[in-house]
Amino acid sequence: MPQKKNATLAAVKPHLKDKKFAVLHSVESFKDPRPSIKKRMQDGRALRKVVSLDAQGLYTPPKHRIDPITILERQAQSRITALMPIRYERMLQSPYTFYRGGAAIMAQDLANQLTTNITVQLCGDMHVSNFGFFGTAEHRLVFGINDFDETLPGSWEWDIKRLVASAIIACRSIGGDEKTCKLLVQQISGEYQAQMARYAQMPYLDLAQQFIGEKDVRKYFSKSHQKKLNAYLKLTKAQSNVQILEKLTTLVGKDRKLINNPPLIEHFDKKTHGIPLINLIDRALLNYSSSLLADRKILFQRYSLKDFARKVVGVGSVGTNCMVMYFEGDSENDALFLQYKEAQKSVLTPYLGESIYADMGRRVVAGQRLLQGAPDIFLNYGAVAFDIDKMQGFYMRQLRDMKGGIVIGGPNGVSLKNFPDYAKLFGWALALGHARSGDAAMISGYCGKSKQFGEAMYSFAKAYAKQNDADYALFCKAAKSGRLQVAKKNTI
Repeated sequence: MPQKKNATLAAVKPHLKDKKFAVLHSVESFKDPRPSIKKRMQDGRALRKVVSLDAQGLYTPPKHRIDPITILERQAQSRITALMPIRYERMLQSPYTFYRGGAAIMAQDLANQLTTNITVQLCGDMHVSNFGFFGTAEHRLVFGINDFDETLPGSWEWDIKRLVASAIIACRSIGGDEKTCKLLVQQISGEYQAQMARYAQMPYLDLAQQFIGEKDVRKYFSKSHQKKLNAYLKLTKAQSNVQILEKLTTLVGKDRKLINNPPLIEHFDKKTHGIPLINLIDRALLNYSSSLLADRKILFQRYSLKDFARKVVGVGSVGTNCMVMYFEGDSENDALFLQYKEAQKSVLTPYLGESIYADMGRRVVAGQRLLQGAPDIFLNYGAVAFDIDKMQGFYMRQLRDMKGGIVIGGPNGVSLKNFPDYAKLFGWALALGHARSGDAAMISGYCGKSKQFGEAMYSFAKAYAKQNDADYALFCKAAKSGRLQVAKKNTI
């Protein structure tokens, strides 16, 4: 055996001195092994023989479907018990808020549907309230997906099916009729198809630099809706550290502190497992900053932590450890607010497998960078031993810096009139995320350009909205019976 090894080395060694050989070998290593765009689109179309477009419109519940209340109770086991009644109270408000908090419930249902197995980076909890505006590193306002807690690689259908079902459920929650519901699904599906076809032909570098900017957004809104859009954009641009300083902090003696508003914002106990909490926070921040890019690490190290408190956020996230952290530079006029969010395993994990990342914070950040493309400059991950037996993965980002999430209903929220305008943006943003992380040509080839895809998505969304109504009824029953403890409105 040693002789053969030496003989091989002897045969290769002369070529190592040959620069031409080295260059050719390098070029060969970086050749794209994939077929052409045309061939991949043909392959996508061919998949319709395996999973037809009409079949995508069918909803088949799992044979041994786990009771949705049981799923929620299992989730609660890894969360802060005292906060679960707040989560349930928020989910109880309507079938739509229940749907927002029920990503784990739908995950088992999506796992039972036919898919093409064209892998993308999934958002994992795709619904119409998981979009919004945010500022890029250059402080340019762009539109896109804004929540990635459940992100994991998987077949693209999982995201769009959850999105179109949410459109119908949300539309009904603000009084929309079936005609409007169908229009919304058609707008989402049609824009997804159109943008995916465009991205399929786009050079990779151009695709990597694509964003949905303010000018792009304005083109989607009719003149009659521009006024409301302007008000919303103005409100979003005003979101800043100065505004948070005035809203969330107050002077306590000579120091500025976060205002307690229990149970939604409250300071922790001073010790955890006998360890001073400030020591644990210091360790978390050290871990977080150690993998920041050099320029951002230097910037972050110029700030000092002044205060921190637990802050309850969202619907699905309630019960995980979320904090707001208040930092100062040279003075309170140079404030920085970061949001700390615990990252647990994705609700998709039981069906799609474990993440390649052992650290769940890293899983979230990697997914966000793939899907969003223009994340917060302070977005990064870490881990800390908050519990005696395990490490807690987390990620951090700015709390509010030109950030504006989509709200369904209300004076500044999405109305029945402008919902179709937003629906197109939802389809576009999802297509952009999937094209960044998957094969746009194959997806485009499969979806095609006809209305058949939109009809299938509407059929699925309608069927799943019915399933959600049935699950919501069970949830209301569990809350009424006391099986689930629900917080009273006047206590939160």
